[in-house]
Amino acid sequence: MRASFLFIVSFIFSLKLLAQATIPNNYKLVYAQDFELPQAINDFEMTDASVWKITKENNGHVLELTNQSKYEPIVRSPFNIAMIKNVIVGDFILEVKLNQNGREYNHRDLCIMFGINNASNYYYTHIATKPDAHAHSIFIVNDEPRISIATKRSNGVNWGEADSWHTARVVRKVKEGTIEIYFDDMMQPIIEAKDTHFVSGKIGVGSFDDTGKFDDIKIWAPKVLKEKKGVF
Repeated sequence: MRASFLFIVSFIFSLKLLAQATIPNNYKLVYAQDFELPQAINDFEMTDASVWKITKENNGHVLELTNQSKYEPIVRSPFNIAMIKNVIVGDFILEVKLNQNGREYNHRDLCIMFGINNASNYYYTHIATKPDAHAHSIFIVNDEPRISIATKRSNGVNWGEADSWHTARVVRKVKEGTIEIYFDDMMQPIIEAKDTHFVSGKIGVGSFDDTGKFDDIKIWAPKVLKEKKGVF
């Protein structure tokens, strides 16, 4: 009896997880990158191309941020950004695999940027070990130093050992203004915000001032908007 009960509970939980992770019917896969081809790096515009490279891992190739970028943003904001050049979206769902391979400290981070209109107008999520005014939140960069706009956030994440990989998801709904960030558990967001400043833009990955690796980027959206010129 107990085994049957546990099976039913597990089955219901799996259905809920599947429902949470389901892509809406009106969304399509508009971008996917697994970095298995060397020319994949040409999809990206970087704040400093010299610190990004495609490297070989046990399970394939990944995009690696190796050092701090020699880039000075106009306003206080992330230094290390690799932005997808030709994808502009409003509503979207993004998934990416993340490996943060730096030292452990409260601001140990990787970032996902979105709604990028130019170098001083975009959102980003800073996923870090511990939250504070400048860490583990959703931020807006709007012609002034980044400001946290999170309405809800967890107590941080456990990046684990230097070879640990995680899956992050960003869900953006422009009309509602909602932004949700998921980390490994796709049922419960770790960070949430509501803002309507930027209704569309490009998407990127990176870090404020750490190193890490990225793989298996996927973006679903109802549509892709008209391409704009470069940002950085």
